[in-house]
Amino acid sequence: MRALELEDMEALRSYHNDPVVASLVRGWSFPISSYQQKKWYESMIVDKTNHRFAVETEEEGFIGISTLTSIDIKNRSAQQGLIIGNPDVRGRGYGLDTIMATMRYAFEELQLNRLDGDIVETNLASLHLYLKKCGWVEEGRLRQYVYRNNQYYDGIMVGILKDEYLKLCKETNYWEK
Repeated sequence: MRALELEDMEALRSYHNDPVVASLVRGWSFPISSYQQKKWYESMIVDKTNHRFAVETEEEGFIGISTLTSIDIKNRSAQQGLIIGNPDVRGRGYGLDTIMATMRYAFEELQLNRLDGDIVETNLASLHLYLKKCGWVEEGRLRQYVYRNNQYYDGIMVGILKDEYLKLCKETNYWEK
């Protein structure tokens, strides 16, 4: 992971505008222009309550984005999100490594105590990744939370505590690999 750069914005815009990616995430999925993407970048780089990281590999370059948003220092919490937008690299473990690295930063550097997320019920890959591989817990369901393709879908609320993250790292020796 590294800082997002202006040069990443065209690829990020293409991920955002990809109908497959848009169907898997919550939020507006209207196409965005290069100008809108640049303006978002300019506002994002000065925002201290939202951290966004480029996900990059040596072979493929920029492949996605990991986020910590709505950072609440008093309550030591934040929202976490991930988009691996390059379809050629999905399923290779980059999501696992990115979530683990983001949790490490959140819990060990920022000293947060909890991370929250929400996953559209149809995003089975993300549910498996967060709940089965990364130690997150399903905490609730928001019924008919997302509207896609003339149908409503539930949002699955997930979360992880710092103690759960530390236990997962110890049990799996994740950082020893």
